[in-house]
Amino acid sequence: MRLKALPPFAGVLTGVAAGTIVAILLPGTLGSALGLVFTGAGVALSLRALESRAAAQREQLLAGLGEVKVRLATNAIRIDSLSQRVEQMPMRDVDAAPARAAINELTAEVGLLGDLIHQVATTLADHDEKLARTAVQPAPPAVPAAAPEVVIDPEAARRERAERLAAEREAAAKAAEAEAEAERAEIIGAALSEGRLEVHLQPMVSLPQRRTQGYEALPRLRLDENTLLMPHEFMRTVEERGFGPTLDALVLTRALAIARHLGAKDGKIFVSCNFSASTWESARALATLARILDKYRDHAGQLVVEVPQAIFRALHPTSLGLLGAMSANRVRFALDQVADLRFDPQALYDRGIRFVKIPASLLRSYDEGRLQSDIAVGDLAALLGRASVALVADEVEDNPTAADMIELGIGLGQGLAFSPPRPVKPEVFAEPEEAQQSPQSKPPGAPAEPARSAEIVGYPAPPAPAAAAEPARPERVPFRSVLRRATG
Repeated sequence: MRLKALPPFAGVLTGVAAGTIVAILLPGTLGSALGLVFTGAGVALSLRALESRAAAQREQLLAGLGEVKVRLATNAIRIDSLSQRVEQMPMRDVDAAPARAAINELTAEVGLLGDLIHQVATTLADHDEKLARTAVQPAPPAVPAAAPEVVIDPEAARRERAERLAAEREAAAKAAEAEAEAERAEIIGAALSEGRLEVHLQPMVSLPQRRTQGYEALPRLRLDENTLLMPHEFMRTVEERGFGPTLDALVLTRALAIARHLGAKDGKIFVSCNFSASTWESARALATLARILDKYRDHAGQLVVEVPQAIFRALHPTSLGLLGAMSANRVRFALDQVADLRFDPQALYDRGIRFVKIPASLLRSYDEGRLQSDIAVGDLAALLGRASVALVADEVEDNPTAADMIELGIGLGQGLAFSPPRPVKPEVFAEPEEAQQSPQSKPPGAPAEPARSAEIVGYPAPPAPAAAAEPARPERVPFRSVLRRATG
């Protein structure tokens, strides 16, 4: 007979029976005591048997869980192999889609079952560890707390797994985006440091004659022979990486070269340019640009600097003083990116503003009554004109819009309806030829100095002109000889 095959309560029955027999055979106190001893021994044997059987059952359960995990891993490998076979089979995507979906579903179910079994094994191990700690260090008597019930929710586990995968993908996408942005910033910074900036000009015309009154210089960044970036493609990187002062210095020098060229042909035509937001917020950057303008003040009369309305309203007093210094060098300013009509024309003129550029869509919104204003749009041009400020209708995209602007009495317009931005010829940025100076200012035989012009960054210096042969000077004849010949 195997002792382990007996039921756990067999020890209790044996101990009680032995104790009863001893108590009967040995009357008195000794018999009763021996009977109790035999009964207690039987109870202890029963408890020991119960513990041994529970431990054996737990070991069998853990072994079964381990075997299930092994089988699940084997099935997962088989499913993966099946998926690879399906991918290698010559099927169309339409026919292979159901099989792929079924394989993916099976893979998800196997992974979910594996997670649940692992959770059950972990719970059992924690329970055994807590029992062992309780047996070694008994807790003080207290109200026993109910053990938390382990709730296995397949849908919650699947949702948690999907959220974890989505978070990992999002983190990988952000890392790739940051790496691409850093590479892009490096390329843009290298292009700016090498001066690979191009300027396209869009004319501002008079209405309704459409005669060119000025040009706006729009920057383009040349990365290579086939890649030309528009402002919206690199301005955000320029602002975030602190490249604004470098870009504005390049734009200003190009604009000054164009102003020099326009001044030589027709002094009434001007050129306008924009500065980045970081430059307007930095008094140091504005001071650098003001020094450039002071150095080339001969060409500043044909230059107009555009200031966004929001930035103009938030300018620091130091920046306003630098604008005054630029205005003293005959630089004019234009209020750009106007969002509302709340401004004082006389105050604008006192701060150097000579042009106000308002989008045509905003003017039409005020004219059609979709936006309310204290100033009638039809009277706006005349109101600004009395303060010597010109109104420019910006972003005029088609001829009907241009006709509406003419009806509103606006004298200047800019947009695709008149001309798209066009590149500047390279000879515009070339240094002018040597200026001939009078004999009174320079001694005879002294070489003539080239006229001062804008410093163009990134363009090679033009070759020095070849020395020309000195023309023969005409023979000076006394006036009496000329008069004698005329009366002879």
